[in-house]
Amino acid sequence: MFIDHAKIFVQAGAGGNGCVSFRREKYVPHGGPNGGDGGDGGSVFLEVSSSLSTLSSFRTKRHHRAGRGQHGRGSDQAGRSGKDLVLLVPPGTMIVEGEFLLADLTQPGHRWMAAKGGHGGRGNSHFATSTHQTPMEAEPGEPGQERWLDLELKLLAEVGLIGYPNVGKSTLISRISAARPKIADYPFTTLIPNLGVVDLGDFRTFVVADIPGLIEGAHEGHGLGIRFLRHVERTRLLVHLVDPLPQEGREPLKDWRVINEELHAYRAGLEKKPQIVVVNKMDTRPEGDRLRPLEEECRRRKIPCLRISAVSGAGVKELNEAIWKELQALQEESPASMWEQPAVTGGSESSGSSAS
Repeated sequence: MFIDHAKIFVQAGAGGNGCVSFRREKYVPHGGPNGGDGGDGGSVFLEVSSSLSTLSSFRTKRHHRAGRGQHGRGSDQAGRSGKDLVLLVPPGTMIVEGEFLLADLTQPGHRWMAAKGGHGGRGNSHFATSTHQTPMEAEPGEPGQERWLDLELKLLAEVGLIGYPNVGKSTLISRISAARPKIADYPFTTLIPNLGVVDLGDFRTFVVADIPGLIEGAHEGHGLGIRFLRHVERTRLLVHLVDPLPQEGREPLKDWRVINEELHAYRAGLEKKPQIVVVNKMDTRPEGDRLRPLEEECRRRKIPCLRISAVSGAGVKELNEAIWKELQALQEESPASMWEQPAVTGGSESSGSSAS
């Protein structure tokens, strides 16, 4: 099951209490204080795992707690520290608390502290002085940090397939990659985004995502768009599929404009992402006049416009090469990958610092 949002409660372990104790040994009439320190509480970490692609592991378990530190004991025995808790999340997971973005976890192996464990209290041996040789006080352990966090997943893909339902996005991704989404001849066949890796040979690969459910009014919750529009933000290039023979009352150019308007309505500037317009289902042999307004508009805006048939494979090889060429040009313009610089507005990004 594809889950791209989860709300979890994380609680770090409390520190153990310090101990009040004195030496009690034969032939040692005035033994000094020897209370040990309490152990530190365990912390909660979120770690990126490339083996995960959804947040489904958080669907049934929402509360996550690290181990607490043990109390100190006599004979200067310190309590054992609590065990850290590491929660695995897929690449592209954003950590939000209220209205604040705390972390954007994109790189596999990256670990972020979600809740810091409490420090253990000091035993009474720390409070002995020349004038206070029998201290009866010790420190209690500090409570661990606890908080509610929203996890939001935005898929990491260089290429996003967009377009009206039933334009052939699932067929295309199954043709160019090993992804095997559900394919049928009715709208909203695809209910979840699908990821596929396209291998062109000679060590040339890119990741493509099929973004489902975009229709007019998607940004207002119509169809499935509001749920999956966020995944478009991560892509560097959009492949916009258009049906040459859309349903009655629609035209290829109008369909293309409607989807772009939905991208803009969801987030201004999203419609300006580099695009390749692809007219699919050319095996249906549409009249040339139906496509002329769309092709002229693409020519005016200097947007590549290709014709393919995902079913027969005609033009698919040329499309893959055009995608690769466009990605290389974008890489030269902006060498740093879009997810190499995580955006953080609060909290901690390292495993050794506090997440408060």
